[in-house]
Amino acid sequence: MVTDSAVVVRHPKGLPAELSQLPRTLVVGVLNVTPDSFSDGGHYLDPQQAIEHGLELVSQGADIVDVGGESTRPGATAIDSETELSRVIEVVMGLASEGIPVSIDTRRSQVAERALEAGAVLVNDVSGGRGDGAMWPLMASVHVPYVLMHNRGEGASQDSLANYGDVLAEVKRELFEQVEAAIAAGVDESRIVLDPGIGFAKRAEHNWPLVHQSALDDMALWGFPVLLGASRKRFLGVHETGEPRIDDSMDTRDALTVELTQRAVSSGLWAVRVHRVEANVAVVNSSRVRSEEAP
Repeated sequence: MVTDSAVVVRHPKGLPAELSQLPRTLVVGVLNVTPDSFSDGGHYLDPQQAIEHGLELVSQGADIVDVGGESTRPGATAIDSETELSRVIEVVMGLASEGIPVSIDTRRSQVAERALEAGAVLVNDVSGGRGDGAMWPLMASVHVPYVLMHNRGEGASQDSLANYGDVLAEVKRELFEQVEAAIAAGVDESRIVLDPGIGFAKRAEHNWPLVHQSALDDMALWGFPVLLGASRKRFLGVHETGEPRIDDSMDTRDALTVELTQRAVSSGLWAVRVHRVEANVAVVNSSRVRSEEAP
């Protein structure tokens, strides 16, 4: 395991200065502006309620608020760009006007572009560039960080694609193939953040090995900032042995998320994406790490 005194948190180029100078893992607060997200769907569909919740996340210590207008849970109903835009743009604009760093969680270039115009400072692409052929040309034309997530497919097809031998090795190989393609399309390598895609085209027996301390230590050596998004994911309701967790609840999943944040901090990962901010902030604030921006 990497010890705290040896850890360096690598920030992507293009972050606002107040974030790139932070000597620790960042905390990204989740703001789902959707009717059907698995843990908080429908809570923040009203733009003003969503903005207020984003402000609350920041008051609890979130460094970035990640706004998403389309549920990515297995079996979720797909929506069109106009619906997604109608959900997120007013929220992004409202939070950005308060000086809050906002990430837009989308697989669509049209939504990403409009959100950036509204003040977003980061694009979080859950499709890893597979969802929209115009995404990489857009990212090549702007100067913000881009989160490229591992994903093999969308919706109901994901479980059928969850076939791995060595899951860590295969996720790394497939991510780097996408990175090479993104760079070839003009995306600045120094602005890329990698996300192993916990829960996407993966079952519990694949997710648990990816969040072992040794796996996170390995990810920290990939040469890119890494975002871990395991908060409240379905696999947390299952023990590593495969047995369902009797005490499965959002509180239990939140507590397990904090444990995974501790591992991410120990490994020096760039950021964790979480629903319940305060407890995770406490973990990262107690760490002793150094930071550097990508060259």
